[in-house]
Formats: sequence, C-alpha cells, structure tokens
Amino acid sequence: MSPEIAVVGAGYVGVPLADVFADAGKNVVLVEVDDSRVAQLNRGESYILDVPSEKLAGHVKAGRISATTGYDVLRDVDAILIALPTPLSKQREPDLSIVESATRDIASRLRTGQVVVLESTTYPGTTRERVQPILEQGSGLKAGEDFHLAFSPERVDPGREDWTTRTTPKVIGGITPACTEAASAVYASAVDRMVEVSSPEAAELTKLLENIFRSVNIALVNELARLCGRMKIDIWEVVDAAATKPFGFMSFRPGPGLGGHCIPIDPFYLTWKAREYDFTTEFIELAGKVNQSMPYYCRSLISQALNHGAGKSLAGSKLLVLGVSYKPDIGDMRESPALKIIELMRNAGADVSYHDPYVPELSNEDLRSVPLEPAAYDCVVIVTEHSSIDYARLVDDAQLIVDFRNATGRNGTGNGKVWKL
Repeated sequence: MSPEIAVVGAGYVGVPLADVFADAGKNVVLVEVDDSRVAQLNRGESYILDVPSEKLAGHVKAGRISATTGYDVLRDVDAILIALPTPLSKQREPDLSIVESATRDIASRLRTGQVVVLESTTYPGTTRERVQPILEQGSGLKAGEDFHLAFSPERVDPGREDWTTRTTPKVIGGITPACTEAASAVYASAVDRMVEVSSPEAAELTKLLENIFRSVNIALVNELARLCGRMKIDIWEVVDAAATKPFGFMSFRPGPGLGGHCIPIDPFYLTWKAREYDFTTEFIELAGKVNQSMPYYCRSLISQALNHGAGKSLAGSKLLVLGVSYKPDIGDMRESPALKIIELMRNAGADVSYHDPYVPELSNEDLRSVPLEPAAYDCVVIVTEHSSIDYARLVDDAQLIVDFRNATGRNGTGNGKVWKL
C-alpha cells in the first residue's frame, strides 16, 4: 500500500501526527534522518510517550505507518507535513536551517497537486518568505496554482491525555484560500476540528501568542514568588486562593524556570521578527529575563536553606535533585531548568546526584539516576514533581528539602526543614 501522507520529522510532533492519520485509515510514511529511529519505528517500537509501542506496532503491521531516511517517497504522496525542530542560535536568533534543508529536499521532488504544510513553530512570514521561495525555485511550480502551501502549528503537550493531536483544534492558514481549503481537507480525516484563518502569518502568530501568553503569566507569578519570599507570604497559598475566583483570573504557578521546546524559545522568534519593523517587544523580553533568572534565584535559595537550615555551604554539600525532566511524569528533557540548576550547584562546589524514574541518565552531565534515599543527602531539591513520589514520606526522611513545586503541600508548609519557592 503506497503512503498517502508523508510526515517529515519523526519526533514529539511527527510520530503522534502519523498515529492519528493511521487511526483514520490513512497510510503514512515518516521521513527521518536518524537511522536508528527509522529502524526502531519500522520494528513498531515507539520512543514517544504519547504513542505506545503496542499501538505503533499495530499500525506498522497493518502497513499504515512506515519510516525511511529517503525523500524519494515524497513523489507519490498527496500531502507533505513538515514537523521539524526550530531552535534558537547561541545568539538567541531563529535557526531555520533544519527546516530549510528539508524544504530543499522536498522541492526537488514536489509535483503538481500536492499539499505542503509547515507545522514547525516559527515567526510570522516564514511560510511565505522562506519556505515558499525554496519550494518554487526547486520545483519550478507555483504555490497556490500548481501546489498548495499552508501553515498549521503543532499544539502538542507531551503526556497529556485530555487534549490530544486528534482532539485539539487545528489552526490552518494557507497562501491562498484554496490552499487553506486543501490543507483543511487533509487534516479533516484525522482531526476533530479545523480553525481556518486568513493567512499563514495569522496562523504563525497564533502559535506564538499561545506560548507568549504562558511565558508572560509564568514570569508574573515567578516575580511575585520572589517578592513573597521577602515579605514572608506563602505564594502557593495566594495563587490557590486567587484561583477560587470563578471569573477574570487564570491560575499560573511559579517554578524554577521554563522547560520544553515551546515556552522558553518561541517568544524570542517574535522578538527577533519585531526588530524588522522597528519595534521592541519589551513585555516579552522582560518576561524572558525574569524566567531565565529563576535557576539563579533557586541556587540562592538552596544556599540560604543550607546555611540557615543545616549550617553548611553549597561547597562540599551532598545534594539530591528530585525530578529533572521539564514536566511531571514524562522523560522529556528539552530545555529543562534542572540542567541549569545542576550546573550552578556543581560550579559552587556541591556534590550533586539526581533521582528521576523517567530519566535514567544525563549523559552530558555524566550522571545516572540514583535510588531515592533522601536521608543520605544534606538537602533534597525538588525540581519536578513526579506523581509517583511519596512526598509525605520524603518530608519525614529528608534532612532538608528545598521545594520549587509545592510538591510537599501542607506537609511542607510550616515545617522547619522544608524551604519553598
């Protein structure tokens, strides 16, 4: 059975996307540069939490999902969906090299009538100004006339079960109205609801707004948490009380920093693009400054807790970081604030270990997850609140705890050996 849909990029977005199309009876091919990933997928073995191996294996056996490193398979599909990383450079500027390289490979195989959709998060104008010219020059075809081109942002939240790739509304904006209609028709077979907008630029900015909204509001509560520390007010109590208002308030919780691919990175795509229009996104940049400073504030809080709670300094202290993934109950390490916190504590001379049931090792840090034996450490630092941990017992067993997530709850509140953000 020939594939009808190609997904370029077999990561956190691409594999779930292939899965929902396969659920809808479509034959999908994943194009991936990593040979080991391709082999794993073709064996029906999933490395993505949201797609269990049992489910993937069923699709592979039925011929619904296959994977390859070659782009020639694109010649025969009806739709090509691009789901590739869009990181920032060291100068915190957009790095579209991965997307552009793949687009050149697509262009040389593009044929009349195909639908191409970019899903990778990016700044407004990318689809029209960067992707469209590469496709047209490499194929000799014209977008909106010979083939359809649109942008439809991924909205994946790894580990989430209430809103999935199928049930989360799909925002779609095409180069022309016909492009929008064609892209919507592709997704309509697998996704519950389409939200059509007037242009790819509107769709691109929609995704950025979603993540900037979260970044700014998290920065607000992070700043309030630091103020509350000085005022001796429990920020967690305040946030929970404010959340009882049934209108006009949306609850956000403080933490040790931002993680994942979206929130720590996406706002800076708009900041960069805004400069082209002689505009400074001061609110966005201030939020980024506050959020990026949180690991440093956390290091200071750990130092204070050791000084006042144990009469020790960071240098020479044995510390256990509890939870290193960027969010609870998954193993995703992308942009995890735990990595920066570990680096800062090590630089201060601390002996750092970690425990995380979802992350067996941190190869770049030369660390492996150790058994949870809190009494063996001068301080336990809770960075990610995995639900499998018995926090009541942790409070009993640990000598000192610094809790950045309020994981210890009421057991930690008012307890002299528990320090909270």
